[in-house]
Amino acid sequence: MSTTSKLEVLTPHNSQLIIIDHQPQMAFGVQSMDRQTMKNNVLGLAKAARVFQVPTTITTVESTSFSGYTYPELLDVFPEHKILERSSMNSWDDQKVRDSLAANQRKKVVVAGLWTEVCNTTFALCAMLEGDYEIYMVADASGGTTKEAHDYAMQRMVQAGVVPVTWQQVLLEWQRDWKNRETYDAVMAIAKEHSGAYGMGVDYAYTMVHKTPQRTKGSHEVLAPVHAPVIER
Repeated sequence: MSTTSKLEVLTPHNSQLIIIDHQPQMAFGVQSMDRQTMKNNVLGLAKAARVFQVPTTITTVESTSFSGYTYPELLDVFPEHKILERSSMNSWDDQKVRDSLAANQRKKVVVAGLWTEVCNTTFALCAMLEGDYEIYMVADASGGTTKEAHDYAMQRMVQAGVVPVTWQQVLLEWQRDWKNRETYDAVMAIAKEHSGAYGMGVDYAYTMVHKTPQRTKGSHEVLAPVHAPVIER
């Protein structure tokens, strides 16, 4: 890996995504951030990968004995994907995972996983050391058992050369330029559904400024104000 490779922005053509252990029992233990927000973020990231056709690996640990199945909403983003089951907490220890990453032929690996201090850290360190991969850790689509566990794990990885990113940063880095119209509408759809206040702002601009229809599934009749009589006492 060249010394300047981390200066390259992420593109749909130079990166791949791995989603590690986003399973219910793993999510139950997350205390570093709001779990519903974390789920929202990983879904937004997954949908971005689908829009930009970024190769994606989904791996799980001990699904039937302990961790439960990957969020159904996440599986539905990639209906044809095989799920790579493991026994090791470290995804790098499973040959299927190594083969999946290698087959994609992209050295920049975007990672979202649970827990930050265990499954994310061990995978990141080993993939960098043994696989010569660059790791881009999506901090707000990953979670630890405490805020300290997440933060110190992120610090350890950054010290080792991992690049910290956020899910929306990855989405917009992949889009890069609003003139890329083939993905514009899909990116806006992801933003409106998953980007919180930014998404609300997009909805507002579309409907109030550009006068586009509301994005509801059906029409909703609005009744005009009817002033009730005011009784003065």
